[in-house]
Amino acid sequence: MIIPRVPVQHRRLLPDRRLSGPTPWVIAILMLLTLLAAAAGIGLARSANAIGAAIAGRVTVQIVTANPVTRAEQAAALRRAAAGQSFVRSARAVEPAELRATLGQWFGSTEGDDPVLNSLPLPALVDIDFVGEDRAAPMRQLRALVAREAPGARIIPHAEWLGPVARLIRSLAWVAGALVLLMTAASAAVVIMTARAALGTHYATIEMLHMIGATDQQIVRLFQRRIAIDTAYGIALGTAVAAAILLLIGWEWSGVTAGLAATASLGLWGWALLLALPLLAIALAALTARQTLLAALQKIL
Repeated sequence: MIIPRVPVQHRRLLPDRRLSGPTPWVIAILMLLTLLAAAAGIGLARSANAIGAAIAGRVTVQIVTANPVTRAEQAAALRRAAAGQSFVRSARAVEPAELRATLGQWFGSTEGDDPVLNSLPLPALVDIDFVGEDRAAPMRQLRALVAREAPGARIIPHAEWLGPVARLIRSLAWVAGALVLLMTAASAAVVIMTARAALGTHYATIEMLHMIGATDQQIVRLFQRRIAIDTAYGIALGTAVAAAILLLIGWEWSGVTAGLAATASLGLWGWALLLALPLLAIALAALTARQTLLAALQKIL
């Protein structure tokens, strides 16, 4: 007796209309949220790394001597002495006009002609960047140098006041990564429920196929193709919407050139990861559907 092959009519088993049923739309929403969360996580992680690298070896020496002439002389002497040290990459004295311009943003004055601002006794600031990754030894040498050139000056490591900001941003990046994992698990759950629902709806047809000699692998292929197509359409839709949103945000972000926000970017590897996520999602959906269908068919038998 010749066992007939299962006719390739899988389009009759499951609806053939594109984006029919809730599965593609739910997958599209989850894919959209996954890509946005992944982009946010990548941007935040890069921002935290950029801030950490910028503040790791930078300190500001604040000279608060009452006499303005003495302040200026000590700042100039300290800058020259620090620039000649082997552990210093660069030393720069902050100009009073630059300091007034920064404070003017808080006083509502951008022209520097605010009488209250001009009457304030501003400290002299010297920004110093260290060489290498070792911070303990350069800090000890800098303290000795400051004590000699500008007694009473304060050394303010940037990591003391920007370090908590970098840690907060890095924590938010981890939260975004956790959201990506949760939404990936949710997408897999949707595929599992869709596969089980398809088998339950066509239980009688599956029994008939088994009676005429169809194997589990043949039946799985009939259902897996339809589920994979629906999932791929949903992933494509969600990816298209996410790409439009990210391009719009990127266009708006291109005008940010200062502050912490300017350090947030996706970079080449970030964009590569975002492009790979939809392909990985399709592969995961196909594998999840196959394993679910095989496990369910074994129970039916």
